[in-house]
Amino acid sequence: MLSIQLVLSEIGVGGEGDNISTVLQIVFLTFFIVMMTYGQKIQAWMMLKNISLSVERLRRMRDEARIHAVRYLKEYSDRSDVEPILDRILQYFWIQPTSLDPTGIVGKIEHILNLRDERIREEVAAIASKANPIQISNIENVIEIGISMDQIYRIVRHFYEFGKKTKSIFIVYQLEAQLPFILQEAEALMGALTAFENCQPIGDGAGALVAARFMYGAEKHRIAKDTVYADVIIDGRTVSVIKAEGPGGNVGKPDQAIARLIEEYGRRPSIIVMVDAALKLEGEETGEVAEGVGAAIGGIGVEKFRIEEVAKKYGIPLYAVVIKQSLKEAISPMNRKIYDGVYEAIERIKRIIREKIPVGGYGIIVGVGNTVGIGQ
Repeated sequence: MLSIQLVLSEIGVGGEGDNISTVLQIVFLTFFIVMMTYGQKIQAWMMLKNISLSVERLRRMRDEARIHAVRYLKEYSDRSDVEPILDRILQYFWIQPTSLDPTGIVGKIEHILNLRDERIREEVAAIASKANPIQISNIENVIEIGISMDQIYRIVRHFYEFGKKTKSIFIVYQLEAQLPFILQEAEALMGALTAFENCQPIGDGAGALVAARFMYGAEKHRIAKDTVYADVIIDGRTVSVIKAEGPGGNVGKPDQAIARLIEEYGRRPSIIVMVDAALKLEGEETGEVAEGVGAAIGGIGVEKFRIEEVAKKYGIPLYAVVIKQSLKEAISPMNRKIYDGVYEAIERIKRIIREKIPVGGYGIIVGVGNTVGIGQ
């Protein structure tokens, strides 16, 4: 203590009557040394403490999603081994094909994804023997939510445990920076459980609802797996309207439907108009409608690639109309603002048809999105 006071005295601190100032200086220097030495570790410890709360929250959400799936499956099953089978399904994964030789990579991805979807559907059909096709589609979606929640929890827990083990501030920083987005996605998935269980339309079904409004009262035809179309007359123009087959939770195969109409049925549309939900930016209004060009469809990109290839091959303009919403709104029960946006999108599409298709001409409208709770 004496040596510290001598040092402080040398720099003009700690004379008579200045004891309080001396103590404050010592405290400050001690704090400064501690923070310089252990500052990052203390910060990492505090951040890990906050992350641990989020990991626990994700674990509870994962368990709740599993409980929902078990209850929903048991409602349509006579089997006693539902839970162990579901636990096995929840850890299903798919391995992306190698892209060392990119030729044909889209076809390979499509093949693997189709195989995955078929396997899950077969598993569900075997367990839920009392379910009809619509209920099987909805059960599939509930299980998909369970799979997603399980993967989110496992990945976040991995980086949390790795950050705690290594005490690496950079790993902890990155995980904490991503957590708000991860939690938002997890909350959105949990909100979708009720919608699929009760067969309620979700925000992502906005494009499907637009198509359903156009084809109301027309004769429908199945054209691809879980996909239907109907020919309607709009202001003197013939338009084929495509959507996933509802009211089960399907997204259909719009790329196959478009290709079949053009290449197998020999129809050459003046334009293809695609309508879908789109993620809004913060500050934008839910239900806001915007227009553009290109293939308005999400997913890993297989359907988008197929549609763009057909459009390029035959020189068909691709127009897009989107209804903006947040991620949570996209997979939660559809709200009034999105519903109002559907009718604005319908008017926008009618205007595009009048402007781009001559009277007596032909076009295609594609309503993209999950069609749970939306018939045709």
